[in-house]
Parts: sequence; C-alpha cells; structure tokens
Amino acid sequence: MTRLRPYLLRALFLLILAGMLAVTSWASIRCPLFGVPPAVAKHPWFLATLCDAYAGFLTFFVWVAYKQTAWLARGAWLVAILLLGNIAIAAYCLDELRRTPPGAPLAEVLTARRAGPGGLGLVLAVLGLVVLTLAWPR
Repeated sequence: MTRLRPYLLRALFLLILAGMLAVTSWASIRCPLFGVPPAVAKHPWFLATLCDAYAGFLTFFVWVAYKQTAWLARGAWLVAILLLGNIAIAAYCLDELRRTPPGAPLAEVLTARRAGPGGLGLVLAVLGLVVLTLAWPR
C-alpha cells in the first residue's frame, strides 16, 4: 500500500477506539479499576500480558517521540499512552490521519514531524490522570 487509504485506516482506528471505550466502560461498571483479585494480579499470564502491553505502548511511543518535536508534546503523549493505552494510541493515529494531506503517500503519515505542544496529547494526559485519581483506592 504505497498510497494512503485514509478511509480504511480511519475505520480501523475508529473501531479500535470504539471497542476500547466500550470494553473499558463495561469493565468499569462491573468492578473498580484496582479491584483485581490478588490471585489474578499474581498469575504469571496476567503479569506476562501486562508486560507485553506496556512494552507495546513504549514501542509505539518511540515513534510518537520521533514525530513530535516538542518535549511537552512528547511528555504528554507518554503519559496519555501509559495511562490510557490503546485509547490514546487510536486517538493519536486518527489525529495523524486528519493532519495528513489528501492523497499523500503513507510515508507522510509515518515520517512527517509535528511541531507544537500537542494539544490532543495534553488533553488525553490530563484525562488519564483524572481517571487514575478517581479510580485510586481510598
């Protein structure tokens, strides 16, 4: 795929975003974020899956850090990705697709650098911190 097919990529990332929002909302209604039973939290496959997810988040962040030229944007996206996971990743991809000119090659999405504070990253980082604060056991 040398030519960007924005409608296919947008559809993919919208599905991921909607799916993650649905499943996290469903889980939030049924139990608290930090309500994982100790037996589950100590299970080797739970820990392996958690490590795998965060390794993926950090891998994705390396690309974000390359694309974002401002340290504020990089920091905000790191916080957003670590706290919101694939919700933040899908939002980032959708934002990158929105910023890419129509008909641009896929390389434009992958390599174009972005200056500025990264407003969406800041909003998502704050949102992630709010969710974490509200979910923190008292």
